[in-house]
Amino acid sequence: MGEPGLPLSKNLELFPDLHPALDPRSAVTEANRCLNCFDAPCMSACPTHIDVPGFIKRIASGNVQGSARVILQANVLGMSCSRACPVDVLCEGACVMHTYNKKPIEIGRLQRFAMEDYYARAEAGGAAKIRPAPLAHAEKIACVGGGPASLACAAELRQRGFPVSVFDNRPLPGGLATYGIAEYKLRPSDSLREVEMVRAMGVEFHCADVGSDVSLDELERTFSVVFLGMGLGAMQRMGIPGEDVPGVIDALHFIERYKTEKDFPVGRCVAVIGGGNTAIDAANAARRLGAAEVHLFYRRSEHEMPAFANEYEHARTEGVVFHWLVQPVAIIEGKGRVAGVKFVQTRLGPADESGRRNAEPVHGSDSNFMCDMVIPALGQTKFVDLLKSSRSIEISGGSITIDRATGRTSNPRYYAGGDCVNGGREIVDAVADGKRAALAIAAQFKG
Repeated sequence: MGEPGLPLSKNLELFPDLHPALDPRSAVTEANRCLNCFDAPCMSACPTHIDVPGFIKRIASGNVQGSARVILQANVLGMSCSRACPVDVLCEGACVMHTYNKKPIEIGRLQRFAMEDYYARAEAGGAAKIRPAPLAHAEKIACVGGGPASLACAAELRQRGFPVSVFDNRPLPGGLATYGIAEYKLRPSDSLREVEMVRAMGVEFHCADVGSDVSLDELERTFSVVFLGMGLGAMQRMGIPGEDVPGVIDALHFIERYKTEKDFPVGRCVAVIGGGNTAIDAANAARRLGAAEVHLFYRRSEHEMPAFANEYEHARTEGVVFHWLVQPVAIIEGKGRVAGVKFVQTRLGPADESGRRNAEPVHGSDSNFMCDMVIPALGQTKFVDLLKSSRSIEISGGSITIDRATGRTSNPRYYAGGDCVNGGREIVDAVADGKRAALAIAAQFKG
């Protein structure tokens, strides 16, 4: 096996791009469809507020490098976001073309075109090499976690002359962008390109687990401010008998392993438990990896499923079979590994605090589904154990409480952003959080 975390040649064959890249002629043609709206609702819909008309106009005029610079000025992870953002509900969802019953501008693919051109030129020596900004401040900043929020915070602060160190407990930084996004959306190599760009800015990276390898006390002695961008924890357990038998693997570990291990084995008949986008990603991957049957089971109805509609439709075209109003109650074991799942039917009861109707089991409706691999995808746990009893950092509902305008926690030496704050949203939301916190930190020391 090659370097951990890099895409494998077999995976590149099994997981071609969901949306093929635009060629230069198609990109110019698409860019010329843009109306260059003065109020730019697409820009407002983007959490990082990229100047969408500005970067598209530069593509139309042939200034692709200038287009990439416009994107990077707002979003240092412009490549990852161009591939993994739910553009249907963000920038493209706000496109004024909808009001004319026309196809929205393909903003995501145009952004990807500009960013891929930028990196290709940089790697070929045809673009200006990034050089670290001069150190203009004595205050050192630590970023805990190597995901999008920390990368965005670190890049912004380093460009403003602050010394910044990122601490991540995995061999390769990038967080879910490197390890947890489906291959057909975002390849690890693209995430690592962005990590290397941040490193080239002068940000230092350390492979260390904060809490065991490095304590918060040590960070506080060395750094003036700590940014918390550690994301979420392990996936939630099903809490049913047999879930620890071989053949049961949670969705994030499943995605990570097929992206990093050669010839990762998949079952012939796979049961995916859950109804979110990660469940869909795992189901699609299982099909691509050779599973003859992939069935996805969700305890509520199709209407309540949290996955995006386009993700659901894509999974159906991949051959994933959906089952509604069922939930697992036990894993069936045979010959020392998973042999199936015992399910019970559910019905929808009153709505819970979130407004979603509760799934209530129907007694006497048990049934068995025989399979040789089970992939639970029930969402991730909140990852704030490090802070529960120290630092006077307020925790609410398992997430870190911040001032939304600045990212500052109840402890003025700590800022936070990304999934550990919002409970799990998109890469672009984490980038926006990191950048917003960086600007507030910089302003704090300027003042």
